[in-house]
Amino acid sequence: MKSIQILLIEDNEGDILLTEEALLMSKIKNKVSVVRDGWEAMLFLEKKEKYATAETPDLVLLDINIPKLNGHEVLSRIKSNPQILHIPVIMLTTSSSEQDVLKSYQNHVNCFITKPVETTKFLEVINGIEDFWISIVQLPKKP
Repeated sequence: MKSIQILLIEDNEGDILLTEEALLMSKIKNKVSVVRDGWEAMLFLEKKEKYATAETPDLVLLDINIPKLNGHEVLSRIKSNPQILHIPVIMLTTSSSEQDVLKSYQNHVNCFITKPVETTKFLEVINGIEDFWISIVQLPKKP
């Protein structure tokens, strides 16, 4: 059975729980790691300090409004690092600002999704991410 490693970069506890719940019910076996700020995200992705043995994620779900380094800064660092730039990044945020959308795509985000406020709609979005990014898309093999 196909298995996927997902890194969720999110500081909102409710969104973390909803995302984990939706992915737990997934048809695809997955492991979700959660970091709650941009600095921790980069330590995780660059396998530094306590994350030295962390598994490289197959997919990153990134919020814009996170502490220490915001989502745009994290995205820019990911896409400028040759070791991890191949990892697809989905910007999953409450923002629907045209400026945030444009800046995300200028920094080579793979997809920009505005989080719905309604719980059932949010779960549908997570299921849609799973259906497309995990079941349909062929992700790059880990180096």
